[in-house]
Amino acid sequence: MNQETKIAVIGLGYVGLPLAIEFGKQYQTLGFDINTRRVTELRSGRDHTLEADLEGMKTAMAKRQEGKGIGLCFSDNIEELHNYNVFIVTVPTPIDRFNAPDLRPLLRASEMLGGVLKEGDIVIYESTVYPGCTEEDCVPVLEKASGLRFNTDFFVGYSPERIVPGDKVNTLTTIKKITSGSTPEVAEYIDQLYKSIIKAGTHKATCIKVAEAAKAIENAQRDVNISFVNELALIFDRIGIDTNDVLDAAGTKWNFLKFRPGLVGGHCISVDPYYLAHKAEAVGYHPQVILSGRRVNDMMGIFVANKIIKLMVKKGRRVEGGRALILGITFKENCPDIRNSKVIDIYRELVEFGMHVDVYDPHASRAEVTEEYGLQLVDGVHRQYDAVLLAVAHDEFRKIDYHALKNGHDAIIFDAKAFLEKSLVDARL
Repeated sequence: MNQETKIAVIGLGYVGLPLAIEFGKQYQTLGFDINTRRVTELRSGRDHTLEADLEGMKTAMAKRQEGKGIGLCFSDNIEELHNYNVFIVTVPTPIDRFNAPDLRPLLRASEMLGGVLKEGDIVIYESTVYPGCTEEDCVPVLEKASGLRFNTDFFVGYSPERIVPGDKVNTLTTIKKITSGSTPEVAEYIDQLYKSIIKAGTHKATCIKVAEAAKAIENAQRDVNISFVNELALIFDRIGIDTNDVLDAAGTKWNFLKFRPGLVGGHCISVDPYYLAHKAEAVGYHPQVILSGRRVNDMMGIFVANKIIKLMVKKGRRVEGGRALILGITFKENCPDIRNSKVIDIYRELVEFGMHVDVYDPHASRAEVTEEYGLQLVDGVHRQYDAVLLAVAHDEFRKIDYHALKNGHDAIIFDAKAFLEKSLVDARL
């Protein structure tokens, strides 16, 4: 397999880069991305996502340079793809402003690969999709662009990514990998290919649609569970009790599922359920539980902002013209990923109320935040505020002197993550 298999990983983000590095340790591997800046960064041995095993990457790149027939290199030159026979697609699959699947990156990548496909080549998709997307949407594009016949001249597979940004324990090789292929023989080949790098082993699904569906429901299940505790937070806020106190009490039972309320953003949990709902509606079923959970989770940012405003009014603080600080803009703690962050909903709502809002995040790229959300991060916390919101539980935020941030004893501190000492805050989610 090592001699014959030449792998090109298409897309070098949070999913593609770790995959390219691991394959590069054993196979001749190309990490391909249309972003020239990204390719240049990786060639220099750097990774702004902080997800890469940099030492492993340098080792794999050195093997390539030594001409050992294996190893890793990076490129943005489409012509180089002609030299490879296994293509793994890890491009983003976002949603549009109407919460409908946006397959444009996936279909563009498929069209590009159609231009380089040869007889016997295999295309494996890792991007999150709905059941049927690989064979019904991507394969026709591959056929049209290549002029080749599916399952006669070329083959496909699906192996959903399970990368957890910021998690240094549950990494690519330590998480069991689902695999599938368009024929039994190809499914076995793909399974063995991944098994060669995944220490945790693999699970060969019965077909591609099953593998696609498994990925979709993994995150839909978490979304629904979080929406339940978020709805509890909305209820208990009206009753006047602390949701986390209730969850701590209920959690003393051995089989209670310990989910916590919070902002549900990122590229998976807040997106994947819409892919599943899209397919459900396409086959004539309007999902109730999945979409109701999405509605609850999507409104939490507005709820937090309005809770802060109510607390300020209750304490007699001036809202319009007041100054607020939001701590954190990334979608989760201790990682730089700002994709689909729900913190921006809080920021925009507070601005709508006439407040001056600063946002501080030591992990986020200031340039990316400006490009994505149109706001400028502050470079530190050097002033006092009428309201302070802990939105993301970065470790650095434990070291802040919150008393020094308060503009008077009646300034508000709201903890959206139940991260700080309860005695420090006025309220928490």
